[in-house]
Amino acid sequence: MGIVDEDVERVRQQTDIVKLISEHTQLKRVGRRWSGLCPFHTEKTGSFSVNAEEGLYHCFGCKKSGDAITFVRELEHTDFPGAIEYLARKAGIALRYTDANEGAARSRKKQLMDHVGKAADIYHELLNGTDVEANNARGYLRSRGFTSEMVKHFKVGYAPDTWDALAKRLKVNDKDLVDSGLGKINSIGKQMDWQRGRIVFPVYDEKGDAVGFGGRIMPGGEGAKYINSQECLVYSKSRVLYGLNWAKEHIVASGEAIICEGYTDVIGFGRVGINTAVATCGTALTDDHLKLLKRFTNRIVLAFDADDAGKAAADRVYEWEQKYEIEVMVADLPQGVDPDDLSREDPERLKAAVTDALSFLEFRIDRVLARHSMDSIEHRARAAEDALRLVGEHPNALVRDQYIMNIADRTRIDAERLREMLRAPSSSRSRNTRSSDQVVVQRASDNVEDQALQLFIAGEEQISALLSDGLFVTPYRREIFQSLRDSASVREAIDMLGADEAHLLTQITASPDDDLDGPAVASRLLGKAAERLARELEAEARATGEVQQLLPDVKFLRQWVIDLRDPMDDLMELAPLAEWVAMKNAAA
Repeated sequence: MGIVDEDVERVRQQTDIVKLISEHTQLKRVGRRWSGLCPFHTEKTGSFSVNAEEGLYHCFGCKKSGDAITFVRELEHTDFPGAIEYLARKAGIALRYTDANEGAARSRKKQLMDHVGKAADIYHELLNGTDVEANNARGYLRSRGFTSEMVKHFKVGYAPDTWDALAKRLKVNDKDLVDSGLGKINSIGKQMDWQRGRIVFPVYDEKGDAVGFGGRIMPGGEGAKYINSQECLVYSKSRVLYGLNWAKEHIVASGEAIICEGYTDVIGFGRVGINTAVATCGTALTDDHLKLLKRFTNRIVLAFDADDAGKAAADRVYEWEQKYEIEVMVADLPQGVDPDDLSREDPERLKAAVTDALSFLEFRIDRVLARHSMDSIEHRARAAEDALRLVGEHPNALVRDQYIMNIADRTRIDAERLREMLRAPSSSRSRNTRSSDQVVVQRASDNVEDQALQLFIAGEEQISALLSDGLFVTPYRREIFQSLRDSASVREAIDMLGADEAHLLTQITASPDDDLDGPAVASRLLGKAAERLARELEAEARATGEVQQLLPDVKFLRQWVIDLRDPMDDLMELAPLAEWVAMKNAAA
């Protein structure tokens, strides 16, 4: 099965490669060639050349080359048929398929997507028109911080609270209305809209074709808060991600995708300038979603509550990491606050939640330990037991051991004793014993602790004076800091460390530090420490009832968290917090 060869050749011949590429980068004629900045990598001097006569391009920087079809495949992250169909649509060419049934199915799917696209236009016009019935929808969107530009960009619309407002305007037959997921036929044979009395968010596939809608009930309305399109030939909620059509280029450029739970969460991220967010459409994250995202990135940041993820959910995440060779992180959002609300109430906190995203296991361990008081041997033992249950779910023995050292450090329990507990059979803990040769290594450039170590190695005296053991949460980074502090050279520090720590220190040492902003790094490091310590003190206060005794320290730390949302230029201003952290760590 495939596209008829003659049609492939027609597409190739009728595509103006200069016009195609000019949609993505500015080209200038230089002799017989066209030249410009490469759309595939960042550069300041143009090394991208296009030969219009031959229909070919080549970048002398990143070495990518090919024809119009290759260009679309690379840029859109699609397969050969997908690239041909993309170019055929632009050229107005009707494709034929070697299998007649396949051709008919594709033709039918395109027809239905055209109906959905027209429905999106109709809903959008109804919201932006003068119809008084849409006034409540407009007012609600304004109250939620939606600007006219946001409404236009995301093509938000309004479905009137009548039986057939869309059907009357769309004017399609009964079968098309049902097959496109836009409506149904009632008991007396009349057409009925699927979305009624709702603000609607059109859902597009990764190519930009409209495939469905998510409809939010109006305030005071009856029914489910959200209704998604019916499953049909063009829409399958387990295979589509809201916002991917807008986010894919930003995802490729940034190297990560953020996954949310709702349409407005994606828009909320856009409100604060983060354009890499997508959302599932009323369903859990599936393998098909991961396969789709894998075409664009290997790093996923979950921006929904992963705090209560059970063992089954954890097993699924770890399986995805191995199966698709991806890295799953978690944005550390305040509990009970979604990205949409946070984008309006505290945009800097939302940005920081993504910037400081933790690995899935690290996030869960942090939350579990924060719920425990560490004021007694018994409390620390319970905290360690709860955290070990999470560690035991991870399939990689090397990763498990790193987190054992982390827990040992934070609970002041011997690491070898924790290893024995993890190895011992337990009715209350079922450990996943799958083995893996893969070692999960956090990228040094993304970790503020690593950046602080880079500056320490570089001899930044003002920053070095602020650093102490308590600022390094992960035990292996703390051990690296201690070795560097106590050694005369990096080489000597490496010789003092174990294999994993030595490897990480070598990686940190080799990383470029020219673009590191010292005050920004110090502010982030101390800000994270203040946030972490405040949570621990709040948990201790709840556990012990010593609220009044601990309240001054909590207020002190919370004020620092607020103050450090904007980096401090004068490093000396950070000294009081740095001294407080060092003092508390020494007393622990």
